[in-house]
Amino acid sequence: MVDVSSSAKPTPEARRQQILDAACDVVRQAGFHGASMAEIAKAAGLSVGQIYRYFENKEAMVAAIVAQDLAEMREKFAELESRPGTLLDAMLDHIDEAVSKCYDPRRAPLVLEVMAEASRNPKVAAIVRAADDQERALASQMLERSRKPEWSDEEFAARTEMIGAMFDGLVIRSVNHPEQDRQAMATVMKSVLTCLLG
Repeated sequence: MVDVSSSAKPTPEARRQQILDAACDVVRQAGFHGASMAEIAKAAGLSVGQIYRYFENKEAMVAAIVAQDLAEMREKFAELESRPGTLLDAMLDHIDEAVSKCYDPRRAPLVLEVMAEASRNPKVAAIVRAADDQERALASQMLERSRKPEWSDEEFAARTEMIGAMFDGLVIRSVNHPEQDRQAMATVMKSVLTCLLG
C-alpha cells in the first residue's frame, strides 16, 4: 500500500495506487456492484471528483488492477527463467510461494469478484480475456524450454492450460477450504508439475 500521509504532495502514480488500494478494499467487502465511486472515494479519503481525474469508471480500475497482476507475473516469469538449472527445478522451488499467494485471503475475494463481473459485464470480460491471452502467451513462451519433442502443439497447449487451471482452481479452493494444509498442497503440486513437465 502506498503511503500518502506525508505532507508532500503525492505523485500521480501514488495517487492512482491509493485509489486502487481503496477500490480493492471496497470490492472485497461489497462486491463489484456494491462498490460505488462514492464508497471508493470515501475509503481513499478523496472526493469523487478526484477519483474521476484518474479513472473514468470502475472498469478502468479493473483494467489497472489486471495490468498490475500481469506486470507482477512478467517479473516472476523473468525471475524463473533467469535461475540456473532447468525451468522445472525453478518452478518447483517457487511452488510454496505460489500456493501461499493463491491462499492469500485478501487476493481470492478480489479475483472472484472480478471474474463474476466478467461473466455479466462485456467490458470487464474483454479486459479479463485480453489479460488471460497475455498470461497464456507468457506461460507458453516460458514453458517452451521444457517442451518434449513428442508433444504436439495441442498437447503442449493442453499441458500449459492445465498448469494455469491448477493455480486458478486453488484460488477458489482457498475460499471453500481455507484451512487446507498449504504445505501438503505444495508437495502434491510439485508432483503434478513434475508429471506435466518432467
